[in-house]
Amino acid sequence: MQFLKKNIWTLASLAVICLMAFTGDASAQAGQSQSVMQIAQTKGKNLFDSVRTIIFIVGGFGLVAIAFLAIFGKINWKWFAGLAVGLAILAAANAIVAYSTGNQQTFNSADPIGQSLNM
Repeated sequence: MQFLKKNIWTLASLAVICLMAFTGDASAQAGQSQSVMQIAQTKGKNLFDSVRTIIFIVGGFGLVAIAFLAIFGKINWKWFAGLAVGLAILAAANAIVAYSTGNQQTFNSADPIGQSLNM
């Protein structure tokens, strides 16, 4: 907590610089038949897909490691179940959001759960 208090302005300025660097030329693209909000939505979807892929890879290795340790009694089985349920919720997050909002367009077209909801 002390680190956060001392470096709050540094972290905030770093977040603003990263935001400006990663948004790219959204305002320049807005004149090309898309609004800034549509471009931001597209970039948000791409970010969600990329982060979800990274979390699945790291979570898969973690799931195997925790299962191995749980078999030998070093870790409680609740941790394994918690990670497995968390990864399952992340996998279904796209379909849950699309279904609850009534949106027929899903974040990832390769998502089989999302395709099954598009009737």
